[in-house]
Formats: sequence, structure tokens, C-alpha cells
Amino acid sequence: MALQMQNPAVRFKQDYTWNDPEKYIINGDQCRSRIGFLIGGGGGGGSSTRRSLKMKADAKKTNVETVNGKRVNGVVRVDDRENVDGIKFIENGNNDVDLSKNIGENNNNVMNNGYLLGRFAEDRFVFRQSFVIRSYEIGPDKTATMETLMNLLQETALNHVANSGVAGDGFGATRQMSIRKLIWVVTRIQVQIEKYSSWGDVVEIDTWVDAAGKNGMRRDWIIRDYNTRKIITRATSTWVTMNRETRRLSKIPDEVKNELLPFYLNRAAIATENTDREKIEKLTDDTAERIRTGLAPRWSDMDANQHVNNVKYIGWILESVPINVLEDYNMTSMTLEYRRECRQSNVLESLTTIKPRTKTNDLECTHLLRMEDDNAEIVRARSVWQVKKK
Repeated sequence: MALQMQNPAVRFKQDYTWNDPEKYIINGDQCRSRIGFLIGGGGGGGSSTRRSLKMKADAKKTNVETVNGKRVNGVVRVDDRENVDGIKFIENGNNDVDLSKNIGENNNNVMNNGYLLGRFAEDRFVFRQSFVIRSYEIGPDKTATMETLMNLLQETALNHVANSGVAGDGFGATRQMSIRKLIWVVTRIQVQIEKYSSWGDVVEIDTWVDAAGKNGMRRDWIIRDYNTRKIITRATSTWVTMNRETRRLSKIPDEVKNELLPFYLNRAAIATENTDREKIEKLTDDTAERIRTGLAPRWSDMDANQHVNNVKYIGWILESVPINVLEDYNMTSMTLEYRRECRQSNVLESLTTIKPRTKTNDLECTHLLRMEDDNAEIVRARSVWQVKKK
């Protein structure tokens, strides 16, 4: 079984749908056009701060890239950008936006939630959210870590569901799933990294879903660099449902499929020829070159269901990767197969073996995360590493 991607979803008092043609009213004020973000944050000590933002959109600066041979429009850039708390605000249409807001103690929650939840794009098939790479999200080389990227993907996916109108009372679960005590679990995820962002960079993440066979769901992501508009990361994942009480896998009920169907988009972030479909071999004591033992989950590694969040596994997997590889190479691809859950009482072992890839200077690593007491598998993984450019 796989571990559920879980993080507390943001709950808010009013549903602000970005493509709703009606005017939005916030604390008695009106914003007369759609905006990508609402201004967050207030003055120290709860004091009110007046901020005015004038934005003009220029359609000529729209960037277009392709995913799976189809056009993917980036957000229209803004000429007269103004930074508020380090965030560059953007507009997704051709209208001028003149927003004046009193941001203080009474409406901080509304404004912050609007920023956190992102917005829909492409006729609501795509959910789009932007993030700033924080100082605590980078590694020794001052770039975002793989764990950071996975956390951002997870956050965007959860906010997609929370803002879709079908969210139930679980993390990422729909209403019909909640009624049936079902949760999502990820079985496989592949991430391809073209470029790692640095501290202070702004990234924009798109996510969407589609059917995966008769009894699964596929969720894809792309990450853009906000300044260059280039796609720097692509990811795809497969999900199934599990009963949260019995911990048994379950078929997706027709009622749940009907909730999801309006959101399905037949588009692949990673082209079929680049998708990692090869079997990941199981490592043993004899085939592993390095074994790291005694990895114990901490309380802070637990999710809301008292299980280890799947992103935490990446750090444990890297514990058995040689330090010279971590220092001299960048991970350009990672595929993970989740096989069972892990609890705080479990003690884990991390196994890795390394081989050079033919015709390149790249390295390919095979990984296994397993229970220390009975060797039960938790995660199999494969990673590809490229020499860092000096």
C-alpha cells in the first residue's frame, strides 16, 4: 500500500472563484475584475495598512509552451508590476485592474486564503498556484531540494481539490469519498527536473487530473520559472483509493468517478516516450552497495492520520547516497513506487546501488526503503544524476 499525500487543506469562509463573472465583495469593498492573487499580510501588531495596486496586462507578452504536443499558455505578464511582500502580482486577462484594499485585522484571513489557494485556468481544467522559494527550502548549494519540490506539488494538488467545489472532509478527498471513508493513496510518481530554483525565485505550478485505467486517477504537474516562463519541472503520478479504517484498497465508486469526470484533462506533463515505465529492481543485502540503518520517524514526520508523509521518504532514501554524489551531481529524475505505509514506531533501512549510464557521464541509482525488523518493502525508487556545471 502507498502512503497518502496529506497536508491540512486551507478552509475559508467564502468561495472566491476566479472565473466568476460577478463582482467580488470583501469586507464591503469591491474588486471589479478577476485577479490572480489577493494581497496578503498586514502591519505589525494587527494595525491596518492601506495598499494600492495598479496592474495592466499586456497580451503580447503571453508565453506559450507545449505539453504532450498541445499548447500551454503561461500567465500574461504585467507591465507596471508592484511588489507587495516580495510577491509580483499578475493578471490573467486583458483588463486593467485597480485594487485598493484596507488590509488589517478584520480581513487578513480572507486575503491570505485567496493567495494560498491559487486560481483555475484553461476553462477550470487546470489549477495554477505560485510560490516563493524560501530560505528554509534550499539545500547546501542554495537551490530548492527535491523534498521542497514534492511538497509544493502536494500543496498545489490539495488546494486544487479544496477549491474545486467537490471537497469532502478529508485531505484531498471528495464528498462521496468522505461518505464512504475513502482516501487517496499514491502508488507511483515520476519527477523530471530541468532546473532547480534558487532562494527567492518565484515558481508557478499547474496541475490537472485524468483517469488512469479503470480504477485509478492520474495527476500531473508542470513547474514554470515565473520570470523566464520556461517549464523547469514535470511530474506525473498514479493514485488509487483506500478505506481509511480497514486500510484496504478499494475500487473507485461510480459516484466518485462522476465527481471527478468534469475535471479530467487528456494531457500528459511527461511525454509517453519519456515516461519511466521500467520495473524497479528490488535491492537486497547482497546487491546493495550502501546500507543506512536506524532511520526512525519523528513526531513531526507524521501526517494527520499518524502515518509518515510520503515526501519524508525522499530524505531517508538519500541517506544511503554517497556524499560525493550529493555534492557533485544534480538529481535530474526520480521515480518512486510506494508499497506500504510507515508508522512512527517503525525503524527503517535505506539501501542504494549506483551504476554509470551508457554514453553519458550520468549516474543511475536504485534505492530501497524497508523495515529494519522484517525487511518489508516501503518504497522502491530510481534516480538519475547529472554532473553539476561548474
